[in-house]
Amino acid sequence: MITLHGKSVFGDICIGDIVFYKRKERVIKRYRVEDTDAEINRFQAAKSEGVIQLQALYEKALQDVGEANAAIFEIHQMMLEDLDYHESIINIITSQQVNVEYAIGVTADNFSAMFSAMDDAYMQGRAADVKDVSERLLTILDGTDTSNTDLNKSKSLDNPYILASDDLVPSETVQLDKSKVLGFIMQKGSANSHTSILARSMGIPAIVALGDELKPDYDGITAIVDGFTGTVYIDPDSKTLEIMKQKQAEAGEKKELLKQLKGKESITLNGQKIKIYANIGNTSDVGTVLSNDAEGIGLFRSEFLYLENNDFPTEEQQFLAYKQVAENMAARKVIIRTLDIGADKQADYFNLDKEENPALGYRAIRICLMQPDIFKTQLRALYRAAIYGNISIMFPMIISVQEIVKIKEIVKEVKAELTAEGIPFKDNVETGIMIETPAAALVSEDLAKEVDFFSVGTNDLTQYTLAIDRQNQKLDPFYQPHHKAILKLIKMAADSAHAEGKWIGICGELGADTSLTEEFLRMGIDELSVSPSMVLEVRKKVRETDLSK
Repeated sequence: MITLHGKSVFGDICIGDIVFYKRKERVIKRYRVEDTDAEINRFQAAKSEGVIQLQALYEKALQDVGEANAAIFEIHQMMLEDLDYHESIINIITSQQVNVEYAIGVTADNFSAMFSAMDDAYMQGRAADVKDVSERLLTILDGTDTSNTDLNKSKSLDNPYILASDDLVPSETVQLDKSKVLGFIMQKGSANSHTSILARSMGIPAIVALGDELKPDYDGITAIVDGFTGTVYIDPDSKTLEIMKQKQAEAGEKKELLKQLKGKESITLNGQKIKIYANIGNTSDVGTVLSNDAEGIGLFRSEFLYLENNDFPTEEQQFLAYKQVAENMAARKVIIRTLDIGADKQADYFNLDKEENPALGYRAIRICLMQPDIFKTQLRALYRAAIYGNISIMFPMIISVQEIVKIKEIVKEVKAELTAEGIPFKDNVETGIMIETPAAALVSEDLAKEVDFFSVGTNDLTQYTLAIDRQNQKLDPFYQPHHKAILKLIKMAADSAHAEGKWIGICGELGADTSLTEEFLRMGIDELSVSPSMVLEVRKKVRETDLSK
């Protein structure tokens, strides 16, 4: 038996035979050309065909894995048409008088290296994307079939299997027969890779960053993937197999037991109730919210509309998205956070300046207040959509009463404009703010007088309180989300909210930390918003808690 250790991206257990997918290495030849214009025309033709293929892949992914995961192919289309990528290829062709294949290969290597060297994990994940886009162009240029993966061509996969590889690019993952994949194990990859995202959406165990110890020689060998611990057992012995089968059975039983909590109240043994909502990042996530019996949506990250567009989303586009979620959730509360762009979430068309410390820079509500036209478009869509359900609006990164006063002035202007234009909207929409800076917690007694509710964003609150960049993996040993200072700030905000008769929730990662559930309940937290898959787990913890002791 061989034991490998990597990074878990989804906790569960699977047992099956490994199918090792290793794509053929492409050899790109460099040769001199006399007619560089002809090479540029070859590039332009391949690019046009690539856009058509990516659109077809988007439509397929939309059906298979939903809008949020399909969006990667829209990003690939944007990459194909990216001016820097385009100019690099043409410059290499013209300046070196070389063939287009060589120019694409060099550009792919350069851009991939650039992304890999970035500190931001999301941008590191884009290194595989630029390779994927470039490989598509090269495949089109050499006239080979792009409609299927080498995996599906070369393997007869009648039985479910564990897919192993160095890494998978999006166009490969979307073409897999998802009903046959038991789990993913990868030599490379990150939690932000498309393979990881797909694994989470499929609810199957996945382990990345296993390194070269995961060898192609293991193809066809039985393995166990323990997504809870990030461990892979190759050719397990009988004792390990027995232990892991028992663990797998227990995990399955736990899932079934949790399902019995559907329709039950989130109430402690001594009668204290709390609402358990879900966080979502896209309209397509609503089905998961309902299937996990969340009582509402505590955080709808509206920035997905901006991140998936190559220009500012229109009022109508936003209105339709918010309306759809509100209607699908019926009478259940839907808290929509206004635009939270900046820091680690960038959209090129915002033309944000490069900042030395973007986490402390021009982001979120600061952009909205400095560029009110963008803010007004979103507010118009929100107030219009509020007619169709139980929508609340939440503003991020608030640090002062002055900001709330300015927001109220802009809201008043928006309502006046909609009234003058004869456009229906809901006037009395509940509004709240996120408590995600120490400043907001420390002046929460003043802020509570101005809004209807608080929601604590523990991810940023932890980052700012501990002065630790949460994107920097080197600082993981110092990152202490249970730090006494953070809990004291949350308690301070809770006391301030309740003193004014307002409610307070938590929408950051700590909301799903069941080791803190009892403490939050004792603070008087009224609502916890967690990932949809954690709703029943947190409800179980609440129902087992007795605060009378």
